[in-house]
Formats: sequence, structure tokens, C-alpha cells
Amino acid sequence: MPEQLPASTSTSKAPAKNDTTDVDIEKLLSREASAFQREVEVERILKAFKLNPYDVIDVDETATPEEVKKKYKQTSLFIHPDKCPHERAPEAFDLLKKAELELSDKAKREELDAVINQARNLILKSLDLPVTTPPSDPKLQGLSPSFKVMLRAKSKELLIEEELRRRKAIKLNLANEGLEARKKEEEVASKKRKAEEEQAWEANRDQRIDSWRSFSNNSSKKKKKQKIAILG
Repeated sequence: MPEQLPASTSTSKAPAKNDTTDVDIEKLLSREASAFQREVEVERILKAFKLNPYDVIDVDETATPEEVKKKYKQTSLFIHPDKCPHERAPEAFDLLKKAELELSDKAKREELDAVINQARNLILKSLDLPVTTPPSDPKLQGLSPSFKVMLRAKSKELLIEEELRRRKAIKLNLANEGLEARKKEEEVASKKRKAEEEQAWEANRDQRIDSWRSFSNNSSKKKKKQKIAILG
């Protein structure tokens, strides 16, 4: 009788078990990598220059409103506090939202772009290039540091100066408002004192009249006594 081969069921299950284990490991590694990438992105946002929304969202200054919204949506979903284990994920999420709101505001973006354009002109002049030089110009390629890095650095410098001027103006404004408030308080206090003095004067009116009558009567009696004394 020929020797029977071992049952195939026992030999086929082992590879399947190994395959399942490999898949589980792959999923675990993928989750860990994703969690790590989320934390890295949170750290990037926290370290970004807060006065430059382009830097926070990580888009180019020439990005269209649609491109800005798309990048914001992708990043906000990626670092959402419900998905990201980083303890400062809520803070990064708020910073990202603030940056998107600033770039969505036409007036604010135009103001920001004006400062960045000023920085661009200053860099081009320092390179002895006309301010109309486009970013694609060969003379701007191969620079060290790159033109983009120089632009971000100069923009940061100008934005800090602008912020300091703004804070100084606010401080001066508050000081002027404080001075005006003190003046108003002094005026109110002065009017109050005057009103109180007038009330006190009116309240003592009857007393003053009585005192005057008493004084007048006494004076009349003295005069009569003097006349009698002279006649005697």
C-alpha cells in the first residue's frame, strides 16, 4: 500500500498565519509612522514664524486662494487633535486656522503681500538686479542661500519691524486715551465739586439771611442806644 502524504490542511495554515502577522506588523508600523509624521507637522507649525501665515500653512506667496484652502484643509485634518497624539496639537490647530483666516481676508493678505514685495525688492536691489526680475530668472537660480530662503528671512525682518511699530502705536494710543480719560475724570470731579458747593450755598441761604437780620437788628439797637446816650 503506497505511503499517504500528510494532510494538506496542516501545511497550508502556517503560511496563512505568517501572512496575517506580517500584515498586522505592516499596519502597526504604518500607524506609528503616521503618528510620528503628525507630531512632526505639529512641531513645524509651532516653530513657524507666526506673523507670516504663508510660513504657518507652508504655501508659497504666489499660491491662489484655492491652493491655500486646499493645503489648509489637508493639514488641519492631518493634525486634528482627535487624530494627533501630540499634547500641543490643539495649539497648532488654532495657529493653522488663524493663518488661513488671515490669508482669506483680502485686505490682510494684500497688506502682507505688500511687505513681502518690499522684501523682494530689497533683495533684488542687493543683488544688483531690477525689481521686475521674475523668480524664474536664471540669475536667481543656484543662489546660496536660495532666493526663497532670503525672501522669507527679509520678510520676517520687515514683518517684525511692522509689528513693533503697530504695538508702539497701540501703546501710544492707550497712553493718549488714558490722558483723555484722566482729563474727563478731572472735569467731572470739578463739576461735581462746583455742584456740591452750590448746593451747600443754597442749603445755608436761610441761615445766612437769619444771620444778616440778626446783625442788622443788633446794629439798629446799638445806634438807638448811642442816640439816647448823646441826648442824655
